[in-house]
Formats: sequence, C-alpha cells, structure tokens
Amino acid sequence: MTGKVAIVTGSTKGIGLAIAERFAAEGARVVTTGRSGGSIALDLRESDAGQRLVDYTLAKFGRIDIVVNNAGATKRGDFLDLTDADFADGFALKYFGAVRLTRAAWPHLKRSGGSVLFISGSGGRTPGAQFTIGGSVNAALLSLTKALAELGVSDGVQVNAVNPGTIRTERMKLRLKTPQEEAAFVRDSKVTRIGEVGDIAALAAFIVSAEGRFLHGSLIDADGGATKTI
Repeated sequence: MTGKVAIVTGSTKGIGLAIAERFAAEGARVVTTGRSGGSIALDLRESDAGQRLVDYTLAKFGRIDIVVNNAGATKRGDFLDLTDADFADGFALKYFGAVRLTRAAWPHLKRSGGSVLFISGSGGRTPGAQFTIGGSVNAALLSLTKALAELGVSDGVQVNAVNPGTIRTERMKLRLKTPQEEAAFVRDSKVTRIGEVGDIAALAAFIVSAEGRFLHGSLIDADGGATKTI
C-alpha cells in the first residue's frame, strides 16, 4: 500500500482502528476519524461531514485511494421499544454517513482507480429480533454495495462489503462479560469462535490490495460460520 492514501471512518477504536493500523503498517497514509478524535474529529451524522473529511484528506495528502466506511453503531433492543428516533439515528450515521462520504470521495477515487469498502455486518443477511435497526441498516449497505459496484465498473472504482460477525470489541464485552458467557454464545451460535479485530483488518487489507482487485461487488461474510443462509 506504499503511496496509497486511505480514509477509515470510526477508526479511533475497535475494527476501524485495527484496519487503520494494518493499512499504515503496509505503507499507506491513513486519515482516521471519530466523533472525539483521530486525524480529524467528525460526527458523520452531520450532512457536510463527508465533504469536510474529503477536503481535509486532499489538503493533507493531495489524493484519495481507499475509503473504508466503518463508522456506525446501531441500537439493539425489542422492536416495540425502539423509537423512530432510534431508527433515524442508526441510518444517519452508518448509512447516510457512508453515502455522503462515498459520494464526496468518488471523483477522486475514479481518478486514482481506488477502492471503497463497506464494513456492514452479518445482521444484514441474518436479521434477529433484537437487531431490527442494525439488520435493516446493514441490508441497505449491502444493496448500496451492489449498486455502486455496477457504477464502479465503468468508473474504475472497486466496491465491496465485509460482514463481520461477533468480534471482540468493547461493545461485545458489554454483552458477553465472562468466559463462560462467551463459550455459551459460541456453542449456541454454532460458530468457530469469537472474531478478533485483526481478522477483519487482514481481510480488508487483502481486498483493497492488488491481489484482491478481482473482488468486486462482493459481500464477504467474516463471521466464523454465523451466516447459515446461501
């Protein structure tokens, strides 16, 4: 990735931080962002945040080769308890934040023959009763991936999505607090193990590399076997 410039959103912790660190280790210059830190602090819910992030990156590095749309945590809970505001917030950050950033960056990615990668989630393929917001948002991102991949063929921009399963992040630790709870989850979910942030970072690095370029419009499950559907 030497000489490449990458934007990674939601990259002050968790999967996004691991991706940013992996890209940097492979020679990329990485712009990180979160609501309270990174190269530039932004709330991607704000309508101009994507353009501001692109402008910052161009001012600092003069080009954009990779955009990883990773930002976005959605509220879990009983459907009957979730409000319109909860749904709107989930889409505002993870979906519309990604749409606006990708739209702002697209002309520059077209110029560089770059890559867009959406970090979606296994709930987009296999929804659950406690994940009605996240599943809906993730499914929308998968549809967006396929639509933009068609545009990317003519514009020379690679577009893919990764669906992480349960990954060992701070958010996961709030749900599975003990080794016993983790073991029970792995057993009951019939998965190989809890994923590590490095698993997703390694996959992301491969996808946007020259070796991964044949991947296009791909919706890649990285979930230890959690997705049981075809």
